[in-house]
Amino acid sequence: MKQTNWYKDAVIYQIYPRSFCDGNGDGLGDIPGIISKLDYLKDLGVNCVWLSPVYDSPQEDNGYDISNYRDIYKPFGTLDDFKKMLDEMHKRGIRLIMDLVVNHTSSEHEWFKSAISDPKSPYRDYYIIKKGRKNGKKPPNNWSGFFGEKAWERIGDSEDYYLHLFAKGQPDLNWENEKVREEVKDILRYWLDMGVDGFRCDVITLISKDQRFKNVGPTIALAGKKYYVNGPRLHEFLHELYVDVYQNYDCMTVGETVLSTLDDARKLVEPERQELSMIFNFDHTDVDNHMGVKYFLRKFNVKRLKKVVDKWQHGLFGKGWNSLFIENHDQRRSVGRFGTDDTKYRIESACMLGATYFFLQGTPFIYQGQEIGMTNGDFESINDVKDVEAHNIYNLANKVKILKPIINKSLLQVSRDNARTPMQWDNSEYAGFSTVEPWLKINKNKCCINAKESIEYPDSIYHFYQKLIAFRKGNEVIKDGEYIDLLKSNSKIFAYKRKLDDKEIIVVSNFTKKEVKLPNIKGLDKFEITLSNYAKHSLVLKPYETRVYKNY
Repeated sequence: MKQTNWYKDAVIYQIYPRSFCDGNGDGLGDIPGIISKLDYLKDLGVNCVWLSPVYDSPQEDNGYDISNYRDIYKPFGTLDDFKKMLDEMHKRGIRLIMDLVVNHTSSEHEWFKSAISDPKSPYRDYYIIKKGRKNGKKPPNNWSGFFGEKAWERIGDSEDYYLHLFAKGQPDLNWENEKVREEVKDILRYWLDMGVDGFRCDVITLISKDQRFKNVGPTIALAGKKYYVNGPRLHEFLHELYVDVYQNYDCMTVGETVLSTLDDARKLVEPERQELSMIFNFDHTDVDNHMGVKYFLRKFNVKRLKKVVDKWQHGLFGKGWNSLFIENHDQRRSVGRFGTDDTKYRIESACMLGATYFFLQGTPFIYQGQEIGMTNGDFESINDVKDVEAHNIYNLANKVKILKPIINKSLLQVSRDNARTPMQWDNSEYAGFSTVEPWLKINKNKCCINAKESIEYPDSIYHFYQKLIAFRKGNEVIKDGEYIDLLKSNSKIFAYKRKLDDKEIIVVSNFTKKEVKLPNIKGLDKFEITLSNYAKHSLVLKPYETRVYKNY
């Protein structure tokens, strides 16, 4: 089947199922709830959905621990519900990409249960199981994982350990085993044959491990990462999936490529290499922290953001394709972040951020609630959050005195649960998400921040996003034009140009809550304002004002 690269014209909306809409009144989002809101998505203007995991799972990591890749988690619905949802999406011109989680399974998967119950099981080699040191008293090496834990777990009272780079209930698969790779291909075909349009590939750059499993020297976090990130056979494995599966479907793939450089990304997305359609890079999410550690906060600086954007826009131009995002299920809310305001100028700053990232080259992603300006959760203590990562980091901080004050200050602010509070549909008791108390605390500001209010208010963030989507669709300048940073040294304004032949677009955004004089941008007088979050314009940019100019 010929691939059409449809994803380059897509605007993708991410749904986190347990927090989107509860269709059966049990406090948990589900597939019938998603079906009930498809017209909302169509009216917004999106033409693709990324659905976070809905597979059968014990939910140790909210579905990123899969026990059955071919069935649906029962509280979310049935396989028939899923097929109905897929059909209803396609009727509305909305494609669907699913989360592909194949670096690890759940410890409740039948493969793993067989692997640890019988050393002679054919599934033993489906996982990374090694004999411990000192007769099993110590793990095979000193690697640590992403959730603040050691990366090895002992199997009962044996001398053997299994590797888990995430929670203990998420044992890593052994991709060196050809049978594992064939299992993954069968899973991909199962969903693609059903009509799914692609996959977001979870932590895909971790699937290849250096088989020496060497110890590493002292490190602050993620000990061993140089041996398990972008491993020696990563590109071989991804190319194999492309050749044996992806090229036979008109589908897309987007890789979550943690800790990857621009050079790594080029290798992953250059079309001739036949690996991934695009990747998520996270450099821009580190501009407000130290050393890429989200718990070590630092003041936002727009010049750092511009430097990162410039690097990736130029670095992949003509070589591959970018993804564009400011929120997802693992990131705190963008309003109140990146120098913006979540109170007095919430609407203005949310619209400004939207315009700033939406017209870069790449495929824009919108995370549920972003389009109405949802804010971080009302968390008061660790007891208010459910995220396994947050609890592990909290426990670690209590053991390491030097970390405790740092973590205690930032933990609730950066917890992944900030993005996972239930979607605020209206101002009723449970925000229109459910008829009963939800699985996670609802924000108090549901009274004034909700979809119903946003749809009714003509100058809302929701309606601004509708305009962003409408202007972007079919716009060749935005799709294919060159990126030019216009004010590199300016510490308050982010301004850039997109240029294709004689057609040009300029985006100017004030990243402060103060009025700022509009800088002298050569030729701007020949452009007209086509989109803005303020009705009237002058030679002064108002707080968080954004303007989109065009000249064609």
